[in-house]
Amino acid sequence: MEQKNTVPSWVNPALVNWRLDSFGSDAGQRVHVEFYVDENTFKERLKLFFIKNQRSSLRIRIFNFCLKLLTCVLYIIRVMTDNPAQLRHTCINCNSTTLTNEINWGLIFWVDRKEPVWAIQVIVASISFLEAMLLTYLSYKGNIWEQIFQVSFLLEMLNTVPFIITIFWPPLRNLFIPVFLNCWLAKCALESMINDLHRAIQRTHSAMFNQVLILICTLLCLVFTGTCGIQHLERAGKKSLSLFKALYFCIVTFSTVGFGDVTPQIWPSQLLVVVMICVALVVLPLQFEELIYLWMERQKSGGNYSRHRAQTERHVVLCVSTLKIDLLMDFLNEFYAHPHTQDYYVVILCPCEVDVQVRRILQIPLWSQRVIYLQGSALKNQDLLRAKMDDADACFILSSRNEADRMAADHQTILRAWAVKDFAPNCPLFVQILKPENKFHVKFADHVVCEEEFKYAMLALNCLCPATSTLITLLVHTSRGQEGQQSPEQWQRMYGRCSGNEVYHIRLADSMFFREYNSKSFTYAAFHAHKKYGVCMIGVKREDNKSILLNPGPRHIMSASDTCYYINITKEENSAFIFRQEEDQGKGRGHCDILNSPSGLPVHSIIASMGTVAMDFQNTSPPESGVKLALPPENEQGSRRPSIAPVLEIADSASLLQCDLLSDQSEDEAGHSDEDVTANEFVKGYPPNSPYIGSSPTLCHLLPQKAPFCCLRLDQGCEHVTFEDAKAYGFKNKLIIVSAETAGNGLYNFIVPLRAYYRPRRELNPIVLLLDNPPDDHFLEAISCFPMVYYMGGTIDNLDSLLQCGVLYADNLVVVDKESTMSAEEDYMADAKTIVNVQTMFRLFPSLSIITELTHPSNMRFMQFRAKDCYSLALSKLEKKERDKGSNLAFMFRLPFAAGRVFSISMLDTLLYQCFVKDYMIPIARLLLGLDTTPGSGYLCAMHICEADLWIRTYGRLFQKFCSSSSEIPIGIYRTESHAPPEKAFQFQGSVSIEGLNDTREKGGESKILTRSSSSSDQSEHPLLRKKSMHWTRRLSRRSVKRSDSSLSSIQQRLGVLRRSEREELSELVRNRMQHLGLHTAGYKDVTNLTASDVMNRVNLGYLQDELNDQQNSISYVLINPAPDTLLQLNDVVFLIRPDPLAHVPEAPPVQNRRCRSTTNTPELNKV
Repeated sequence: MEQKNTVPSWVNPALVNWRLDSFGSDAGQRVHVEFYVDENTFKERLKLFFIKNQRSSLRIRIFNFCLKLLTCVLYIIRVMTDNPAQLRHTCINCNSTTLTNEINWGLIFWVDRKEPVWAIQVIVASISFLEAMLLTYLSYKGNIWEQIFQVSFLLEMLNTVPFIITIFWPPLRNLFIPVFLNCWLAKCALESMINDLHRAIQRTHSAMFNQVLILICTLLCLVFTGTCGIQHLERAGKKSLSLFKALYFCIVTFSTVGFGDVTPQIWPSQLLVVVMICVALVVLPLQFEELIYLWMERQKSGGNYSRHRAQTERHVVLCVSTLKIDLLMDFLNEFYAHPHTQDYYVVILCPCEVDVQVRRILQIPLWSQRVIYLQGSALKNQDLLRAKMDDADACFILSSRNEADRMAADHQTILRAWAVKDFAPNCPLFVQILKPENKFHVKFADHVVCEEEFKYAMLALNCLCPATSTLITLLVHTSRGQEGQQSPEQWQRMYGRCSGNEVYHIRLADSMFFREYNSKSFTYAAFHAHKKYGVCMIGVKREDNKSILLNPGPRHIMSASDTCYYINITKEENSAFIFRQEEDQGKGRGHCDILNSPSGLPVHSIIASMGTVAMDFQNTSPPESGVKLALPPENEQGSRRPSIAPVLEIADSASLLQCDLLSDQSEDEAGHSDEDVTANEFVKGYPPNSPYIGSSPTLCHLLPQKAPFCCLRLDQGCEHVTFEDAKAYGFKNKLIIVSAETAGNGLYNFIVPLRAYYRPRRELNPIVLLLDNPPDDHFLEAISCFPMVYYMGGTIDNLDSLLQCGVLYADNLVVVDKESTMSAEEDYMADAKTIVNVQTMFRLFPSLSIITELTHPSNMRFMQFRAKDCYSLALSKLEKKERDKGSNLAFMFRLPFAAGRVFSISMLDTLLYQCFVKDYMIPIARLLLGLDTTPGSGYLCAMHICEADLWIRTYGRLFQKFCSSSSEIPIGIYRTESHAPPEKAFQFQGSVSIEGLNDTREKGGESKILTRSSSSSDQSEHPLLRKKSMHWTRRLSRRSVKRSDSSLSSIQQRLGVLRRSEREELSELVRNRMQHLGLHTAGYKDVTNLTASDVMNRVNLGYLQDELNDQQNSISYVLINPAPDTLLQLNDVVFLIRPDPLAHVPEAPPVQNRRCRSTTNTPELNKV
């Protein structure tokens, strides 16, 4: 019996093998799984080819569209070859009559169709029929009746089935078939073809284009249908119509002209006309409504930027969250101020609908031809494609500073920057960020401006170098220096000319200004370039080094490949050089001699700037008052005048050591006092804790050990310090108070410039932060290493808070704009609270110097608002005139701005715009403000001109004195003048005392209160100019005050009594609050005891109100790079770029017995 190895039937062999494999080895049996099996069926493959696949379905649509057009062409050919006489031999009932009421119905139902035409039509109909049935089958979704009763399907069956029937039944070959209705199927195929075309090429065309195309196709279909239908029906009448006459009739009828020369004769054709008109009245309005709606939407969204224009023309893109009129005008005015950008287009990409004011501006012909507004988001690639971001030369991304949540605004800016970088990686990015802690997210951008960094650094330097904000603002604005040139006021003309100075760059080998100073020291080149051409070289950059060095000092030897940065009215490329030689007693002058030009210029050549006023810029004094830089041994009286050492081409070792004027050894060894004990407790080093990522490390004065957090509180004592007010600390220097809403990370940049290593330790001012909200531990950790930095809670509208923080012992009070008030329901009302609080503080503390930040620059006019002040009204009229002339600096003549006592961060928006043409502006501004410290680069400081320094006489001699002694580069003057404008004698809110008003009427006293000239001669020496100024002020103010002397005196006395009572009330209020808080009232100065020096130091005409009746007003302004022959005046403040004292520190520096202070009123120039 045969043995068999059998396996039970219930055992599955595959299962057994799987179990053995799974338990016997790590690799079990692999099972192949197929996905998307349903797409492998025949129907799905057909659907993929005919419908789903973009390219294949597009080919099918094009083929179908061509078939429908072919059928329409075949119909026209059939009509042209039609012969009704042949129908008698071909029709079925040829012997029977078909005339009824003069209508030959046989000609309506039967046509003469030639054999070739019939054959082609049958082939086309068969293909169309098969295609229609296939698409119906593929589109079937369970409801067959929905597919059958579609209009397109019914038309397809009507025009294809009869031709197929004629194949099997020849007598029907001449049957009339309305093939002309295929034009409607061609229209549908064209719409589908356009949609597939957009999907295939991944490019979305304008919806307006699609709608216009559909409207045109609808009109053509209506005309073609009416033409063919009327022509065919009129065959049955007595007189048939040709296709051309039928087309003529349809055009005349649909255009509502109706000449009446061609009309349908039988009722079927007349009925067709009625039907066509009804269809047109229904279809066309719907199409036009859709077209108008799309047109309105396009007006809101702005349409697209042309691809052809993007490839042939240059454009930049401006991305903003909300577009305000001020921001738009600032950008356009600054961007198009440069000749290089005149041919550029500006494409604005904004998610909001265009504002009414913005729309009105964009309709001005000046902007409508080159500014395009697109409504869209930078986060959508579709909108970036509309703006042609990949072809743009630059993209400016601005933050919305008026948002209540500034951090959220920064987050939106960061996402926009990322989206643009992802879409167009080669497009240069210019990004504006608000918070410094968000700056590192956009470090990939080509240029980044952090608003809070620049703001706080500028406000800090304003406390040390007055009007730094005005200096920087004027430097970053584009101007030709023509502002105020029509004014009779000398200071306005001088101030307006100097405001045209900007920073330019040029390679030394290519420069007419500097190429002769190759292989010379930087200080020598800077002095002689200023002496010869009137330009001020402030910095240089080596070819092999990317860092810009401001005033590298005499150790830097100029090279032909160096890039020079200089301040001038215009760049050298736009200047012409006119060399003039003149005889000097029969001898020609040498290279270093001075040309006696009619304008008194101490230059060897005159710069005739193209399109600028450089010729007039140097002529700031009468010819007879010109002073030369030559050093005569004796003056007219025969006495010896102090001489100035020449500037050496290559500085020797002795002069190099004198550059280290800020060495601390001179301070430590000069003597020891109580102040020295405190100063010696400080060390120099880098702050150990930075509040945010990306802050530039700066060497500062630091405490040996961090102060405990409890010791940073000014108004509360602790176990380490028992003092509870500023008076108890006994500070040697006056305080700097900063009023801010929160202790943001940007406030760190206010402290660093005030504690930088190059500031003398004895002159460090205590800093008090007056905060609305308590700071967090992270911020306290960052500031605990700095000496004499305190904080307390309070607001500026609380008198107790001001008194506790030591406002009576403060030299400067900085009012920072609060974030919570930046967004107001009404525009420009965000500054209302700040303005009122500042005015109140000055009435209480008139000797306090207040620096205010405003949200809107236009609100600075309220900082000095006096309704009945003729001079203020005249300045307001002047500002309006300058704005009408198209000036970008119309607000520059506002006295608070000129004096540097008011500032708005929006003024620095132009810094980012200028970087498109001048990519070096942001690094230079950061170096000037102390935000960046480059080894070997100098820093900005200031020095007061006292009476002992007036022997220098002119700015050019001052330039030589600094270059030859301390290697410092002057860049401008901050000038303060006493000023009592005409018609000031009768003002209800004047700021001149009654005694001063009476003095103005006395003989010989008139010249004492007139405006002090900023040129070399006083304005009192020019009575004609003074009379013209008085007449100009009267004409602008349009006031004619005619009072008798007796009545005027009586009114003034009454007003004086009222004002004294108001001052007494304010003084009593302050004393009462001080007594209530337990503060000593001895430190409070009554406004009646205010000295003239306090008034001059305040340098703020906008705050000199009625309280200072016994003091004269003052005007302060900035002169950037003034003419070398400009006379120095008492109380002038010179802006200096001082070389880095740590760049070349000698190993064993000698003992120096002199001190170099930046803001002291000592005769420093004589000591150098």
